[in-house]
Amino acid sequence: MANSKGDPRVLFLMNLVLSAAFATLVVWGLSRVGLLAFAWQTVAFAAGVLMVLTYLVVQ
Repeated sequence: MANSKGDPRVLFLMNLVLSAAFATLVVWGLSRVGLLAFAWQTVAFAAGVLMVLTYLVVQ
């Protein structure tokens, strides 16, 4: 069990949900301080970038 990498579909879904939540929080926070306008397209882009970075770091 310790050597198992897990089901890739579950890992992808976890990465998607956590990246989207973190991206939403970051974009919302930046919009509150006036550095960025909140838009769902911005959240989606940030989540995509986070997903790619997470994938590259754990590989």
